[in-house]
Amino acid sequence: MPETTTSKQGRFKPGQSGNPAGRPKGARHATTLAIEALLDGEAETITRKAIEAAKAGDMVAIRLVLDRICPPRKSRPIHIELPSISDVSDVASAQQEVLRATCAGELLLDEAQALSGLIEERRKALETEELEIRIQELESKSELSHARR
Repeated sequence: MPETTTSKQGRFKPGQSGNPAGRPKGARHATTLAIEALLDGEAETITRKAIEAAKAGDMVAIRLVLDRICPPRKSRPIHIELPSISDVSDVASAQQEVLRATCAGELLLDEAQALSGLIEERRKALETEELEIRIQELESKSELSHARR
């Protein structure tokens, strides 16, 4: 009997797709292909028209042209001094500096969250490194005690 992809309740089993073949990689939606066919060869003319409308003061055209020429940045460089984070005890002071800069208006909330996330990843890396060292030390001690027996 072939294995089914659905459970008794009619839902897909976890980790199994209802359509395992799915859409092939690189396949594009028919609407996208139709729009591209319509615009093929006309993009330059349409762009020129949008620029002319923007020059004439059409605010929608101005926004369209500016969004294409200079799209809004998703993020910006952050310039604040953080203390060095060389061990787990340094994490609190780095987070305190992020909090201070946010309250002072030097960082936006989403920037502070991103920076806090980076600091948290650093903390995890340091903890992992510290645990690895401790495990190696315990294994060395264990090997020495076994060798003495």
